[in-house]
Amino acid sequence: MLYDAYEVQRSLLAGASAFANASVELLNNPANPFAYFGGGPVLASALDVFAHASAPRGKPKFNLPFTEIDGKQVPVTEKIECRKTFGQLKHFIREGADKDPKLLIVAPMSGHFATLLRGTVERMLPGHDVYITDWRDARDVPLSEGHFDLDDYIDYVIAFLEHIGPGAHMLAVCQPSVPCYAAACVMAADANPARPKTLTMMGGPIDTRKAPTVVNTLATERPLSWFESNVVATVPFQYPGAGRKVYPGFMQLAGFMSMNLGNHLKSHWEMYKHLVEGDGESADATKDFYDEYRSVCDMTAEFYLQTVREVFQEHSLPRGKFDHRGKRIDPGAITDIGILAIEGERDDISGVGQTKAAITISTGLPETHKKYYLAETVGHYGIFNGGKWRTKIAPVVEDWIRQHN
Repeated sequence: MLYDAYEVQRSLLAGASAFANASVELLNNPANPFAYFGGGPVLASALDVFAHASAPRGKPKFNLPFTEIDGKQVPVTEKIECRKTFGQLKHFIREGADKDPKLLIVAPMSGHFATLLRGTVERMLPGHDVYITDWRDARDVPLSEGHFDLDDYIDYVIAFLEHIGPGAHMLAVCQPSVPCYAAACVMAADANPARPKTLTMMGGPIDTRKAPTVVNTLATERPLSWFESNVVATVPFQYPGAGRKVYPGFMQLAGFMSMNLGNHLKSHWEMYKHLVEGDGESADATKDFYDEYRSVCDMTAEFYLQTVREVFQEHSLPRGKFDHRGKRIDPGAITDIGILAIEGERDDISGVGQTKAAITISTGLPETHKKYYLAETVGHYGIFNGGKWRTKIAPVVEDWIRQHN
């Protein structure tokens, strides 16, 4: 009933958004005298904010047709290199990339599409041959295609690295830090030639006992059965994945919005003021951010519940009790993969120390293959997007890759 109720609300808001958009066009029409005085601009701005907030959204595009190298624009094309049921490997192809380090960016499966890392991809494109995991919306996968859990996630990462071939580097942003580290352990134990040369983890929940945040507290103060009963929903009949149990993207979005509700309200108030003042450029910047932020997708219930149990409740990886396909994962098996842990000083999702724990548990790794970087005054999203990412954090990642390439 939860998902069905959401769909009814979404349909109603979609109609209201379309009506509000039409009203904005009418109020801002140069032929309308009301557009120049009285309450016209104020009403139009208010309707514009509402229309944008309530508009339905689909999967965004990366929209990276060019990258700049040595002051010149170089064309970039996207190609799907490997297709699997719940995700695909996307390759950003450009001239000269075959001479650069191969980099697999592993996007979170946490309610947003891989395009959330558009800024990450854009910054790494000039100096690397970039690939990214493009996860599929679980509501679009028919029940007949099977299930997807944490073990499958690890298998996908290994398969993508094997497809890219030996010599690749891996960058995990937030949630995939755990399965990517586990994949590195499995590949190292098997002496897999496609194991990554480096593994960079940014804001990842390796050990959530360190500096627990609101997210960690929520996951530990209730039993797993509570999550299964209260946040897992069934995909409605109108989608290809009808009948599949999922953790809906709209619930994930609601949770993150409520964590920083004051900041989100302030952002929309500022957008409204920019529109009233005629500052369309500033208003568009806010709109662009929320277009991406509100574009959400579902994840399978089995993946979500297994992640809650293993990562947030049992702390299986740092306690040496994490299994993959029934076999215990050994962090000590990693002996030649450069581990770089990056954290944001103001990260309110993965607290300081949670990602650094990966260095501590890598007992078989020499110190020359370990590095930690704390990004001062940076929050969770600032680790992989924005000015601090481009000018402070990305150079650290690039240097680490060059050192171990």
